[in-house]
Amino acid sequence: MPPHQPSTKPAAARPSVGQMLRMPPQWLAMYGDFITKNAGQVSQIESALRSLTYIIPGRFRDAEIASESIHSGVQLLSLYHDGLLSRAASRLPVAPVRSAHARYTRFWTHKSKLYRRVAMVLQMVIYTELLCEMTAKRRGGERTRWRVVVLLEAIKAACRLLLLRVTRSRPLVTPALPEREPIPEDEDEAGLGLGGGDGDQDQGSRSESELMDEVAPNSAAALMGDGGPSRDRKPPHERDWTMPRTGMSLPSLPDPGDISAYLLGRVLTADDIKPAAKLLNQLQGSGQAAEVLHILAPLAYAVALARSRNKKSWTPWLVGVAVEYGARQLRDGSLRTTTLERDEWNKRGWAMGWWAMRGALYENVTKGVVGGVSKRMPGFVAGILDDYEYLWENYYFSTSA
Repeated sequence: MPPHQPSTKPAAARPSVGQMLRMPPQWLAMYGDFITKNAGQVSQIESALRSLTYIIPGRFRDAEIASESIHSGVQLLSLYHDGLLSRAASRLPVAPVRSAHARYTRFWTHKSKLYRRVAMVLQMVIYTELLCEMTAKRRGGERTRWRVVVLLEAIKAACRLLLLRVTRSRPLVTPALPEREPIPEDEDEAGLGLGGGDGDQDQGSRSESELMDEVAPNSAAALMGDGGPSRDRKPPHERDWTMPRTGMSLPSLPDPGDISAYLLGRVLTADDIKPAAKLLNQLQGSGQAAEVLHILAPLAYAVALARSRNKKSWTPWLVGVAVEYGARQLRDGSLRTTTLERDEWNKRGWAMGWWAMRGALYENVTKGVVGGVSKRMPGFVAGILDDYEYLWENYYFSTSA
């Protein structure tokens, strides 16, 4: 028998340490590109997961920590996605139309690293506070739970006071970070440079007369009902015009029957031309004291409730409501408010409704009303309402605004 010949096949080279360290950033970059290209679908998946955690029966009993972990994880992942999409939106050749809240928060997050970091910590605490309370109660009982509640409220108050200082005594906005901005689905039209193929070359090589034939309202294809692509069968005012040589696209025209709404949507207001920092007025005197009281109201209520330990005691509830009401009364109503300020005051006004679900008012009044409503609801809806009732009765952060 011939002697055994050693295999000449080269052994697979093991990746070096440097290559292994470079892989995670590459994966993150690939993940970021995927999120940017599929922003709409990702938002739908996030909404679906949140909805499932809200409506699954028994969410707050047998599997309360597991379910709340999923909910907090989705919220934190959404926060990361917001950052990715915000960077993608900043690379667009034409900036999207932003709300006053988005302009203001983007201004401060870009101007101040401290603002960005503190706002990020604040948002992360808000997303995980209920999970922390559940874990503390499971592991250490009521005493540990209330220590964690007071600690988290103190962290939130400290973050908000820092934001008040960084913004030079301007009112806080909710949320403190910019909200998600829509990204165009067609990246080639958006100019992100993430796609690109032969389609652009074909479009550029076509003659101008052929392009005019496509958009002509009385073209032969339009009159004869030629079965071309669906985009060719759109009305002329809904089609985008792409310039044959430059490749730039012009926006579609409005519906002829909706010209007034189209023009009104493009009228500049006073807030549109204001610098972002001027969208909120600086607070002075009683206005600044009112903002500080508003920040400290949840902490004062949590401390009073932790000391009392009696759910039906009116003292903690009255302390919290008194501080919050005092803050609203101290705010100078004669101050000329901006649109963003009015929106924030409206949010705070609606948030006052949560006091009906807290402390003594819930135990002595609202609980009976909720029980009566639950008995008249269909079985599935009543089951979900019972699960939320269990949450409201046993966890502080379930009704924290």
